[in-house]
Amino acid sequence: MNIARRNLLAAAAGGIALATTGARAQALPDTVKILAGFAAGGTVDVTARRIADKLRDVIAKSVVVENRTGAGGQIALSALKTSAPDGLTLLVTPMSMLGIYPHTYKKLPYDPTADFLPVSQAVRFDFGFAVGPQVPSNVRTLSEFVAWCKANPGSANFGSPAPGSVPHFVAELFSRSAGIELKHVPYRGTQPAIVDLMGGQVASVSGPVGEFLQHLPTGKVRLLATSGAARNRFTPNVATYAEQGFKDIVFDEWFGIYVPGKTPGAVVTRLSDAVRKALSSQDVVDALAQMGLEAAPSTPEALAALLKRDSERWAPLIKTIGFTADS
Repeated sequence: MNIARRNLLAAAAGGIALATTGARAQALPDTVKILAGFAAGGTVDVTARRIADKLRDVIAKSVVVENRTGAGGQIALSALKTSAPDGLTLLVTPMSMLGIYPHTYKKLPYDPTADFLPVSQAVRFDFGFAVGPQVPSNVRTLSEFVAWCKANPGSANFGSPAPGSVPHFVAELFSRSAGIELKHVPYRGTQPAIVDLMGGQVASVSGPVGEFLQHLPTGKVRLLATSGAARNRFTPNVATYAEQGFKDIVFDEWFGIYVPGKTPGAVVTRLSDAVRKALSSQDVVDALAQMGLEAAPSTPEALAALLKRDSERWAPLIKTIGFTADS
C-alpha cells in the first residue's frame, strides 16, 4: 500500500472516530429532572442538588432539581409515577414515603414497588431531637426536657418534616417511653419546622441530624439526643437516646433514588452506574458531610432489599404507635 493510500485510509478512520464521538455527545438529552419532595435547603434538596451537579454532562447536558413539596413527599412521588419511563426523570426520596406510608395510609396515590424502580441508595443519616428558645436554656438532656414537659404540658409539642415519617415516629416512641404527651405539629420539611423552633412557635423538633447542624452555632437550637446505635460523628458531644435510658430508640434512615416503574433495565443500569460514581466522588462525600449525611451508593438490588427490610421492621412498631394518616 502506498503512502498516499495509507494516509487517505487513516484520515477516513479518524473522521469516522470523530463522527462517532460527536454522535455520542449529541446523544445526551438536553435535560434530566431530579424531583425532591421537600423544601429547598433541606437534606433531601441538598442531596438532589449535589448529585445533579455531578451528573451534568454525564447523563444529560443539564440536570435540574424540581422541589415538588406537599403531602409529606407524596406529590413528588405522584409526579414520578406519571413521568415517562425514559430515564429523564428521577426522584430522591426518604425511605418513609415508600416503606412506612403503606402502613399508615389506607390508600396511596402510588404503589411503592410497582410504580417505581430503585436506582441507588444515596445517603444514610441519624435523627436528632432538638429544642429552641421556648424551652429554658438550662434544659440540656432528655430527662430535663421530660421534666419541663411535665411541668408545662400545654407547651409540650414537637415538629417533624411530615406526618407518618420516621422522625415523627421516633419522637412518638420517645414520648411514650418517657410517659409524657407531646403534641405533634407536622411541617413540609424539617427546615420550616426549625424556623418555627428558633422563633419560639414550637418547643422541639425531630428531624435528620444534618438539618440542625447549621443552626447549632447560633445557640437558638440545642440538640438533646441522636438516634443512632453510637454517637453521631457529626455531633460527638451529643448523647444518643439509648445512652440516656431510651434503649429501644435506635434508628437511622436513608434516601434512595428512583425512576418510573417501567423504565428499561438498561436505562436503570446506566443511571445507577452514573449515580454511584457521583456519590463516590470525594467532593460530593465532603459536601454531603456538611449536612450530616453519609454517602451510601448501592446497586438497585441492594436498595430494593433495604426497603423491604425497613418496611418489615416498621410495620409492627406503627401498629404499636397506633398512627393512621387517614384518621
